[in-house]
Amino acid sequence: MKPRKPPAEQDDLLRARLVEMIDMRHELVKLAALIDWEVFEREWSEFFPSHTGRPATSPRLVAGLCYLQHAFALSDEAVVARWSENPYWQHFCGETFFQHRLPIDPSSMTRWRQRIGEEGVEWMLTQTIEAGKRAGMVKGNDLKRVTVDTTVMEKNIAHPTDAQLYEKARRKLVGLAREAGIGLRQNYNRLAPRLAGQVGRYAHARQFKRMRKALRRLKGYTGRVLRDIERQLGKVPEGALRARLVEMIALVNRLLAQKPKDKKKLYSLHEPAVDCISKGKAHKRYEFGTKVSVATTNRGGFVVGMRALSGNPYDGHTLAEALEQVENLTDQKPEFAFVDRGYRGHGVENVKVFLSGARRGVTRTIAKLLRRRSAIEPMIGHMKNDGRLTRCPLKGTDGDAIFAVLCGCGHNIRMILRHLRITICQLIWLITKLCQGVGVAMAPARMNQIVRMSA
Repeated sequence: MKPRKPPAEQDDLLRARLVEMIDMRHELVKLAALIDWEVFEREWSEFFPSHTGRPATSPRLVAGLCYLQHAFALSDEAVVARWSENPYWQHFCGETFFQHRLPIDPSSMTRWRQRIGEEGVEWMLTQTIEAGKRAGMVKGNDLKRVTVDTTVMEKNIAHPTDAQLYEKARRKLVGLAREAGIGLRQNYNRLAPRLAGQVGRYAHARQFKRMRKALRRLKGYTGRVLRDIERQLGKVPEGALRARLVEMIALVNRLLAQKPKDKKKLYSLHEPAVDCISKGKAHKRYEFGTKVSVATTNRGGFVVGMRALSGNPYDGHTLAEALEQVENLTDQKPEFAFVDRGYRGHGVENVKVFLSGARRGVTRTIAKLLRRRSAIEPMIGHMKNDGRLTRCPLKGTDGDAIFAVLCGCGHNIRMILRHLRITICQLIWLITKLCQGVGVAMAPARMNQIVRMSA
């Protein structure tokens, strides 16, 4: 059922309002006033077609929790627990009185993400861009000049090795067979784990001939269990269990058939869509996850577009899609795009694209903007170190798409909070100097902005 607007809060003689408990100059209070929360109630209502059942949670509460979660790099459980302790977070999410209990169960965050999808979280990114405009961080011309780059968002999987994949596949098959009541000739519960550990020790000792021999035996154990289950699959009645068993059989067949040099290899049984991406890093040759396209303003590094790209596509083939997303989110078509040399052969004609190191048709102003292209690299580093872009815990390609956009939202929220914090400090300094009778030399536009933000 669609969310309902909560009734108007009446005065409570036994409880104080949050606005009476907190400092209204705090950056989270200022940020809450800059975001148009009505957009979420209006746009997200389309994801609830049913008119029966229990009303959904307030969209502002869910949107606020998602913002705080990715701004401070917290899990679903941690952000809900900290919300119940922090009055500023409760005010940011629209509460009137201080709440001592958890607002929602942490599993509700998962259900909301699945319901709104990538389209719903893109509305959240749009509102951070609008809040950046209202805060004075993003000017009109900034949206015409964007920098685009790609990075790798690793998946929450272990480093794939053949021995561990064979052993995990055998263990999953044995568990499903036991659940379905299939009697196996031999399950290798004693021999296979011991052999999988031995493969790792042979590899560490560089005894590769013994390692390959042990690996072939371990692969044979998994194949025997697989064929034993396939022979008895007809005994399992139709239902969810049989569907899970058929899906696992298909994955294990794909695992046993793949060769070392094959493309589109299977690197994880619970995340089959994981790609092996090589970015040429000295400290990490391969990363296992999905490629993410990041678009920021050339001045300021504000995220105006972010999208997960499954299948490890060539960077140049993703530029048109990234610029289209920027236009959809900002309602303004970019005029200049600055990229690195990995985007050669992009084929974009409606936007002027400049590659790093280019000299043809580059004026002095363009050269200055092109030198700022590398500023997107530390922004990606902040999203990985200060945010949650390092590792995606959500499942499937849909989870990758949602998580990438939310990481961009968290980055924008952190930048706006920092800007508001600096503005408040400048306001306090300005008032102190004026009270002391000291003349303050400051640009009129900046002084008006500080006064406007303090209102």
